[in-house]
Amino acid sequence: MASLPLVPASGPKLIGIARLAAGGESLRQGHEVEYFTLPVRSLLNRCTGVRMPFTWTINPYRGCEFACKYCFARYTHEFMEMRDGVDFEQKIYVKQHAAELLRQELRRVGPGEQIAIGTATDPYQPAEQRFAVTRGILEELARHEGLDLGIVTKGNLILRDLDLLHRIGQKSRLTVSVTITTLNTNLARILEPRAPRPDLRMETVRKLNQSGVTAGVSCSPVIPGITDSMRNLEALVRATAEADGKHIFANPLFLKPCSAAVFMPFLEKEFPQLAASYQQRYKDRAFLPKTYGERISQLMVRLQEKYGMRHRERVQAAAMASTESQLKLF
Repeated sequence: MASLPLVPASGPKLIGIARLAAGGESLRQGHEVEYFTLPVRSLLNRCTGVRMPFTWTINPYRGCEFACKYCFARYTHEFMEMRDGVDFEQKIYVKQHAAELLRQELRRVGPGEQIAIGTATDPYQPAEQRFAVTRGILEELARHEGLDLGIVTKGNLILRDLDLLHRIGQKSRLTVSVTITTLNTNLARILEPRAPRPDLRMETVRKLNQSGVTAGVSCSPVIPGITDSMRNLEALVRATAEADGKHIFANPLFLKPCSAAVFMPFLEKEFPQLAASYQQRYKDRAFLPKTYGERISQLMVRLQEKYGMRHRERVQAAAMASTESQLKLF
């Protein structure tokens, strides 16, 4: 199996993750997507320098085949000296020996520190069906107790692992957030070309909750002029409530330069009437003004109250607090 040539032999010397990626072996190629091994030295990553609700992250893969046009994580391929944003969706790196690494690293996790799985790349993208790295990670997590775990995914493949999710949930706190930005199938196919249909994702939320796995929806990102209408967001909240979703949250679109390089040409092609306003809004910045995020947050609160979601979240929080108190007694 051939290795992927990242830079010419006369180019700069590669170090760290870039050197490891350069040595990855090609596993398979199909519909313009290639898979490579990635012999990483660590799986558990500590969040530093940003305010996040979690302390640690796990991403079983580098790159994501779902090819969402707005994806913020394209910059992670730059750590491997890959500057073309499209490489993120066409060159997928499969982390090797993930479960074994995690077994050694879990001792670093302190009490109350949450581990988030799938923050940069989807743990249930198509690669998972073949390589099962995420399942191996869950098998290791199921051997431990007292953990605080969150999984974020667009993949209905997560239903394959209900047995492990149940085992984990018996000994640790586990929450699943299924990302759904719109229920409009045609719009979703444009924005998220290779992700499962939104109705399949909402059905995944329903089935997870029916099976006893705490699940809700991540409506992220909210895309100005495309998915931020009252109609779109209300439909999402209503459907989440009907699926017995335990939570729903929304975060506005932000565009790092490598993501903008993919998203802006897409916008000019599919939504040309919005191109000028986006150029102005994101000129010299990656984030929208704080007032936009506050408006979306206030709207989501009103919609959750309308469909009973706020009460449901409070009940869930109280139940989790009660569980914590019981755990402290034993």
